[in-house]
Amino acid sequence: MRSLRTIAASVAALVLVLLAIPATPAFAQASGEVRVKIVKAGLLVGGGAGSGVLTYRGRNYPFNVAGLSFGITAGASVGRFEGRASGIREVSDFAGTYSSVGGGFALVGGVNGVQLRNEKGVTLTLQGPKAGLELAANIGQITIALK
Repeated sequence: MRSLRTIAASVAALVLVLLAIPATPAFAQASGEVRVKIVKAGLLVGGGAGSGVLTYRGRNYPFNVAGLSFGITAGASVGRFEGRASGIREVSDFAGTYSSVGGGFALVGGVNGVQLRNEKGVTLTLQGPKAGLELAANIGQITIALK
């Protein structure tokens, strides 16, 4: 009976020690820096494509982006965005389909900002200048694929 109590106490102590150890970087969520260029055009339904780079834990990961928007869209523009990607556990979490609701306006030059979230819980917060002639108030969805 005494050895059973000793084993139980040892197991309890081991569990407490394991719970007290902070999560290693491999399991913790981290954020990365994102730079992307998107060329967009449309009339009612808009489409766009581009490429960018995710800098995550000191490494660069190039990616492609393609998107579609539905709503009031008229014109064409080129946007260069920079921002943060948060909620990443593994680099593969970054790839996926992101949704947003937003709008923007560009006449020769303008500023745009967007916040997107994918099915894995990664959030992109991007902002930057865009050039062209475009009026948009729409619901958009983009797909990011790592190269």
